[in-house]
Amino acid sequence: MAPETLQPRADSDLPEQAMAPQPWRIHSVRPDVASNEVFSWTLYPEPGVDPGPLPTPGQFNMLYLFGVGEVPISVSAITDDGGIVHTIRAVGSVTRAMQDLEAGAVVGLRGPFGTAWPLEQARGRDLVLVAGGIGLAPLRPVIHAALQRRSEFGHMVVCYGARSPGDMIFRDELDDWAARDDVDLRITVDRGTAAWRGDVGVVTQLVDRGGFDRRNTLAMTCGPEVMMRFTASTLERRGLKPEDIFVSMERNMRCAVGFCGHCQIGSHFVCRDGPVFPYPVMEPAFRIREL
Repeated sequence: MAPETLQPRADSDLPEQAMAPQPWRIHSVRPDVASNEVFSWTLYPEPGVDPGPLPTPGQFNMLYLFGVGEVPISVSAITDDGGIVHTIRAVGSVTRAMQDLEAGAVVGLRGPFGTAWPLEQARGRDLVLVAGGIGLAPLRPVIHAALQRRSEFGHMVVCYGARSPGDMIFRDELDDWAARDDVDLRITVDRGTAAWRGDVGVVTQLVDRGGFDRRNTLAMTCGPEVMMRFTASTLERRGLKPEDIFVSMERNMRCAVGFCGHCQIGSHFVCRDGPVFPYPVMEPAFRIREL
């Protein structure tokens, strides 16, 4: 759990890769929705660049577009040969400029930063993962890791909600997970289409139907804050202890080192103390209107 009071770190306390963007090249660009509003980059360091430690599931990097600016982006996968995948939604001036880049372009990267999902804490327990929209991206490395070590976990429930069928990301992987008999994948959309045959409604209704042992389950959720609040409430009603629920607050970050104060929530800096928090740490903030 994050400390109650935090002191900003001095520059000398931060590793060089935390302060100075290093050049990484875009190896491939993958549109994740038809509109290309959401897309994924696979990045590799330029020759001579020390890539530093590989991110762990839940951490993020700062991606810098030269002459435009930088944004915090969660890691959505690590390739077998050390490439880092970031899934980006074009919502601001920097990410919209990133939307126009093609494979071969060079961007700046600093990191990794932040806390990780408590995957080791989940060993021997049922695992419930609840994602809303692009919130599936920060949870995707957890799914990859859990499937690689499937025997170490109990029942695995993945609940995913999207605005519409066209807004669902990682469609090929969703199909693969759905085909497995050791993953309980449940998907819902806010608005269906004539061709949609799945659930329509909020993602918490999927949590209510998921099968897991309330006495031995660890849950992780990422998405809009209101979704995470109601997900946590549903999980508690199902019998989970609040300390067995973890949330990611990664949407609020800007500088990654706790200097700008943009991501401060109470005594906590999301970029420095998070973005992954035990739910009891963030629960008071979820009661604040329009957080």
